[in-house]
Amino acid sequence: MEEEKKEVQARLIESKKEERKEGLTDVLKLISPGTSLRTAIEGVQKAKTGGLIVVENEFVPTMFEGGFKINTRFTPQRIIELGKMDGAIIISKDLKKILNANVLLTPDNSIPSNETGTRHKAAERTAKQAGTIVIAVSQRRDEISLFYKNLKYVVRDTNDIIRRATSVLQIIEKHRDIFDKNKNELDRHEIRRRGDPSKVLHMIQRGMIILKMSETLKGYIIELGAEGTIVKLRLKELLNRVEQDIDDVIKDYSKIGVSKSQKILSILSYDELLDSDNIKQCLGISEEMVYPKGHRLLEKAGINEEDTGLLVKNFKNLPAILEAEKENLVKIFGEEKSQSVMEKINHIKERE
Repeated sequence: MEEEKKEVQARLIESKKEERKEGLTDVLKLISPGTSLRTAIEGVQKAKTGGLIVVENEFVPTMFEGGFKINTRFTPQRIIELGKMDGAIIISKDLKKILNANVLLTPDNSIPSNETGTRHKAAERTAKQAGTIVIAVSQRRDEISLFYKNLKYVVRDTNDIIRRATSVLQIIEKHRDIFDKNKNELDRHEIRRRGDPSKVLHMIQRGMIILKMSETLKGYIIELGAEGTIVKLRLKELLNRVEQDIDDVIKDYSKIGVSKSQKILSILSYDELLDSDNIKQCLGISEEMVYPKGHRLLEKAGINEEDTGLLVKNFKNLPAILEAEKENLVKIFGEEKSQSVMEKINHIKERE
């Protein structure tokens, strides 16, 4: 009972983290390089004037006073000029209009804030109270801080993100080379009826590391916006079939069910993935000799999923399927279809 309670709590915490991550991801897209808003805030930063930009919603009009109404089309140059004044700038929710300028933000001062400067305290409290986006450009620290609801994100320099993204991409490329090598070695082992699980563990290990690192890189790509197009295309190439190949291997070797193995693997940290025993536990295998069910190679040979399922159900594993006699296949598929299945099985055996 206690374990179930902990599992439910863990799922709720993970769910909330995902919601926060998705919310921040959408906001980061709005200020990615190449957008008008990013051009505007970088212009304010270069002008060394500092500034506050608030995205309006239904709560914002009650949270500022003073200033003057503009209600004009949004342009980066107008934001840069208005940023020379001390007050905050209010822009429309669709980011197409500048509504007010030089206003004094009046959020509830009892809302806790971790910020030190007056401008950043007002930004954080406004974001929390109104549940909106507030961008603070610091004159003293020369940095851009984005506040969204209870989240804070310091906007990084585009060149710095490109360097980081390139570095991660190079690491993923190396892991992909090792992943493909392990996959080819596993193919040879399976065809030769060898039951060494080490190739399985190494392939899953590298594949999961690739997927984890790709999530980091996807974050950089979102921040880069239009500047990240080349990185995005290269990542797409490197991820081609990785997840599918991992799922196929899990399907062949898991003793505890595919979905359960996938779930456990997805929450392992980098350090945990490096320990092969953890991956063994995810698959529910402990013996030194373990044979694949055969889904992966049979489907790769052109045998459809339904027929592969029948072969696995009747013969249990790939070595037994590769040794199957024609009469056994006839009992399962009938005379005509068994001939086609037998040819595809023989094609696998020819690769030995």
